[in-house]
Amino acid sequence: MKDSKKVVVSKEIIVPFILITSLFAMWGFANDITNPLVAAFQTVMEISNAKAATVQFAFYGGYATMAIPAALFVKRYSYKKGVLMGLALYALGALMFWPAAQFEVFGFFLISLYILTFGLAFLETTANPYILSMGSPETATRRLNLSQSFNPMGSLLGMFVASNFILSALESDKRDAAGNVIFHTLSEAEKVAIRTHDLSVIRDPYIILGFVVIAMFVVISLAKMPKREGAVHQIRFKESLSKLLKSPKYREGVIAQVFYVGAQIMCWTFIIHYADNLGIPKATAQNYNIIAMFFFLTSRFISTLLMKYLNARLLLMLFAIGGMLTTTGVILIQGMAGLYLLMGTSIFMSLMFPTIYGIALEGLGDESTLGAAGLVMAIVGGALMPPLQGAIIDLGTVGPMPAVNFSFILPFISFVVIAIYGYRSLRVWPELMAGR
Repeated sequence: MKDSKKVVVSKEIIVPFILITSLFAMWGFANDITNPLVAAFQTVMEISNAKAATVQFAFYGGYATMAIPAALFVKRYSYKKGVLMGLALYALGALMFWPAAQFEVFGFFLISLYILTFGLAFLETTANPYILSMGSPETATRRLNLSQSFNPMGSLLGMFVASNFILSALESDKRDAAGNVIFHTLSEAEKVAIRTHDLSVIRDPYIILGFVVIAMFVVISLAKMPKREGAVHQIRFKESLSKLLKSPKYREGVIAQVFYVGAQIMCWTFIIHYADNLGIPKATAQNYNIIAMFFFLTSRFISTLLMKYLNARLLLMLFAIGGMLTTTGVILIQGMAGLYLLMGTSIFMSLMFPTIYGIALEGLGDESTLGAAGLVMAIVGGALMPPLQGAIIDLGTVGPMPAVNFSFILPFISFVVIAIYGYRSLRVWPELMAGR
């Protein structure tokens, strides 16, 4: 008979585990169908890279706004109700793309994404600690890494849809024989017609997504889901926050997560700009992003397996050092080799989010719900850093190198911060060994 402490997921909760794990794929889809919109809006709306990157500010800003209210909601009610609220907001934001496309106002799209990510904040604040609670604490980090392994599957589907149904269908990205975009040379009347067409192309996948999310809402509302054992529903916000802030492992985990999410979104958003600087069209460039996500997915499963034999904190430190090495190449090497290294960076990012998450929440007990909110709020790194990277890219050049190459100094710095957290979690706080 297997030791219950070593079972990652017990048979009794396999169906709820699958349902909640499917949510990881659903927010992965939303993340990675949205990332390419920065490049799409930059062209079709004729705006700067920095302004186009406010797509990410709106998208990840929604996490920062709603994470704590979501945690308080879940603590007051239940994980299941938190999931249902998240799905309802997710569907609403997606369906708002219809009026946004009708009005053809960039700000309306930003509002739609902002509301959509209210829903994602609920889902992430709820699903991550819910998965951690579905079994023994000894296998919690492995269990979360297993669920998070399905997140890039949703991301891959989002990238595929973005590449084959959005970017490849954009009239505004048509190029001349020299590889230059011709949209900016057209008459205003021609631009208006193309803009209407392209915004409808962007709109349609989100409308379909909205109805898929509604279907998922119905399924989970009818399903029997496990409840938190010994949950305290009374909200003591100040007391809980005080306990969290006294934990350096948690505090620094939130900081590390801010930098990780920033690095991830920068690498996956601006891979298109990096390729564009090499004369590669957006739709083709997105294929490189898809390959990078395959690397990420494969590495996620491999790293989850490695955690059975190696300490997760050691792996986090080593993978962060790997990310530092690849981004150094991205900065210094101009050409396809730099693009390949940028794709390879995804290998080292694969285990970071769930591992930082699991380490930071170890031993927090009932404070883990509010603690999870802080870690979800850390996704604001994806809102703050891409516009800064976009502003660097808008410079054109930085000294002797293209600004797009130099802009990856920001992900490099992020991996330095994560490596330090991995080291400190391994050497300074050794009392709880993640993944053992």
